[in-house]
Amino acid sequence: MSSIDRAGSYQLGERSVRRLGYGAMQLAGPGVFGPPRDRGAALAVLREAVALGVNHIDTSDFYGPHITNGLIREALHPYAGDLTIVTKIGARRDAQGAWLPAFSKDALRQAVHDNLRNLGLDVLDVVNLRAMFDVHGPAEGDLEEPLSVLAELRQEGLIRHVGLSNVTPRQVEDARRMLPIACVQNMYNLVHRNDDAMIDALARDGIPYVPFFPLGGFSPLQSEALSNVARDLDATPMQVAIAWLLRRAPNILLIPGTSSTLHLRENLAAADLVLPDEAMASLERIGNAGAAAH
Repeated sequence: MSSIDRAGSYQLGERSVRRLGYGAMQLAGPGVFGPPRDRGAALAVLREAVALGVNHIDTSDFYGPHITNGLIREALHPYAGDLTIVTKIGARRDAQGAWLPAFSKDALRQAVHDNLRNLGLDVLDVVNLRAMFDVHGPAEGDLEEPLSVLAELRQEGLIRHVGLSNVTPRQVEDARRMLPIACVQNMYNLVHRNDDAMIDALARDGIPYVPFFPLGGFSPLQSEALSNVARDLDATPMQVAIAWLLRRAPNILLIPGTSSTLHLRENLAAADLVLPDEAMASLERIGNAGAAAH
């Protein structure tokens, strides 16, 4: 059994994917804008991920923009039969790299066609609608109109499944009354645990939750407790953060991103990491302290 298999699998849409996937965001240039510093290295990371058993890749045409999807196509097309590529729409970038909402019917349709073209696909496995009422995190707002556009595209056969990103529990409930939701993708990690109840509710219904920024993203978690656990287990803080998420709930699918094959291997090796109960208790206290601070 390879490392990645030890993490197990979970249903995403109509496919079973390994719980350790790969997020392609960091393959674009600094600030997720422009081309990578080293195109060859970016292609190598993608090929290595699939070679190591990754069959769930998360991307978006607004990474770059249009950069990561082009890299994925160049590195991996024609795609393996079991590879599930999940993309996001609902945002766009301006000339300075700012993240802006792109929620109109025309913008959403154009985004789906851009993803199809740049990935070299006839149909997209899963398309996540990223809510952009607040670029920094979930905020209430009505998703009925953009979701109706995605429902139309699904009827037309351009999308197999619809997911949600950067959303509140209420938005998830409202969306599920409109159409089947294949997954929910929000920021969640040891410290940022606003979605604890949502994760458990989705698990009861067999819906995957896909946390991004397992180690804090652009502002990495600074935790002495996390560092101590990592040192005691001869692991990296990222490996511990991933192992904690894998143990947190069976419906969690992970998409840690990196532009380094070394870090990719380290991240996937987290499937081998067994967290003792005392380590789990120490890590849980990080989350409790973060909740108290808010």
